[in-house]
Amino acid sequence: MKKKTHVVIAVLLLLLTSGLCAQDRPTVADGGTAVDSLQIPFVDLTVRGAESNREVALSIQLILLLAVLTLAPSIILLMTSFLRIAVVFDFVKRSLSLQQVPPTQVMLGVALFLTLFIMWPTVSDIYENAFKPFSQGEIDTREMYDSAVSPLRLFMYKQLNGHHETIGLFMRMRGLPQPQNFAEVPTYVLIPAYVLNELTIAFKIGILLYIPFIVIDMVVASTLMSMGMIMLPPIMISLPFKLILFVLVDGWGLITQQMILSFK
Repeated sequence: MKKKTHVVIAVLLLLLTSGLCAQDRPTVADGGTAVDSLQIPFVDLTVRGAESNREVALSIQLILLLAVLTLAPSIILLMTSFLRIAVVFDFVKRSLSLQQVPPTQVMLGVALFLTLFIMWPTVSDIYENAFKPFSQGEIDTREMYDSAVSPLRLFMYKQLNGHHETIGLFMRMRGLPQPQNFAEVPTYVLIPAYVLNELTIAFKIGILLYIPFIVIDMVVASTLMSMGMIMLPPIMISLPFKLILFVLVDGWGLITQQMILSFK
């Protein structure tokens, strides 16, 4: 029995080897020339020294382009409404004393879709006036950049709501003269001014969110102390009351509505 098994295995190996050898052999076409049945492309990547300053400049531009593409998601999120929404949602979790529910990924996903909802007019403007004409060859790269950054600049400037102290701060630190209008504010000054303004607004909203829940924590803590239940953590008793209050007033709906209305 063992001998028969060894014979069968040997025959199978022989057939498999002969099949592979037949595939490796070139086939002859009708014209009489040998045609390979399997062609594997050969990619040759060589590194050589730059022969001119132009090649060095192109290499540096390529490195900078890769760096910008790597940081592009962070740059885009900082220039949109995502920053304020994400910070406020984090304040909501902390004020409710929630640690793992809802998960951080869920909160960021909700913030991302709310950002898309708020930024949709700006995105549509960029697509219609920048990307679409560029893809059709009507404008060049420089014109596409100017047309794409203008709606974002206008959106960021509107969120300052007349509070231009942050713009003046960065203009003074950069040593630039006081701008006479919005067009004279450089983009690299407008972006950090917008980020600081968004953080300030988000922290103000966070303070307002904390006040009612702090009152509940203080009432529960004083009640437990008066009953002599010092060893019982107040958070265990106050958490259900805070959740009940948050659900009764439709907290998510109110926060979402006011968040959207807070953007100009």
